[in-house]
Amino acid sequence: MVYETGNQTVDDAVERVLAGERLDRTNGLALIAQPVDDLAPAADYVRSELGDDTVDACSIVNAKAGDCAEDCGFCAQSVHFDTGIETYGFLDPAEILDAAKRAERDGAQRFGIVVAEKGVSKEHRPDEWDEVIRAIRLVRDETDVEVDASLGILTREEAEILADEGINHYNHNIETSPRFFPEIVDTHSFEDRVETLELAKEVGMDLCAGVILGMGETPTDRVEAAIALQEVGVSSLPVNILNPVAGTELGDELGDSADISTEEIIRTIAVYRLLHPDARVRLTGGREVNLAVDEQHRPFEAGADGILTGDYLTTGGQTPGDDIEVIERAGLEPNTAANEFDPEAVKSRGDDDQRDEPVETAAGTATSNAELDD
Repeated sequence: MVYETGNQTVDDAVERVLAGERLDRTNGLALIAQPVDDLAPAADYVRSELGDDTVDACSIVNAKAGDCAEDCGFCAQSVHFDTGIETYGFLDPAEILDAAKRAERDGAQRFGIVVAEKGVSKEHRPDEWDEVIRAIRLVRDETDVEVDASLGILTREEAEILADEGINHYNHNIETSPRFFPEIVDTHSFEDRVETLELAKEVGMDLCAGVILGMGETPTDRVEAAIALQEVGVSSLPVNILNPVAGTELGDELGDSADISTEEIIRTIAVYRLLHPDARVRLTGGREVNLAVDEQHRPFEAGADGILTGDYLTTGGQTPGDDIEVIERAGLEPNTAANEFDPEAVKSRGDDDQRDEPVETAAGTATSNAELDD
């Protein structure tokens, strides 16, 4: 079957992707200039032809919050900014297991243990490293979710240990293009992030790496970031939309809204699907504050097939039941391959969910100046 929109650039891209070709930078730049009404259904068609009509859900826990020495301009957990962040050391592994069980109950297929710092160090903080490994083992052994980790920059020894412990995906976002990265981070380089991703892949872990949209980058930057992720090879591509936090560099610069329109968000996700036809293009942080309630399904009609459900690192998310309703509104269904949960049971809990428990997935453990209802 030949897919036709009447837009030659889009139609040619779909044909090439379905024939197994990889689109390049030139193609990406041409696509991101096309009308979203042509791009979105084309990307959705590619997803339907190559995927399984399910949306894969992940959830995270903020396992160590605040006091990060890095100066990422978007981050509430940096010591360079006054954001009112709650800080704490690495959580007791039993608390992390509780969070993983909540994620499993709420329909997550994978669960990420996240630490806010440049890198967990086996050499310099061996006790903390041991706790990280203990937490991984508990989640691995006592739940059915796949265990992911986001622990910053790694040494080869650390990467090998994590792979041996069964980490499924290693998350280390590149955030933006190589050109724009120095505009938002001074304390480490774009190349530092790519090196850790390459190392994680070399030792056998799959890669979860993505971007934050709306930080002041250009459409070209968005394409360049996608091409960089092509080069390293990711199987999960999280697309965050900036939720500006008061006190951060970008929060003070941009105010309370990201520097991107709804149409640009949808257009970018569609292009990412065409540039990454085999990856889970995952809608993650910031969607609730940048997309109206009646628009949240649109990314899943433009090629997205993954979601981060529950809370984020320092801000609250909507309920997992609400996320499932968004997925179903787009004509898709939750993935139950790794976690055979009951979507109807998740939806029925709704507002009755006990969201004040000590450890949630995840932001109940570290709140900042950013509020979901702002």
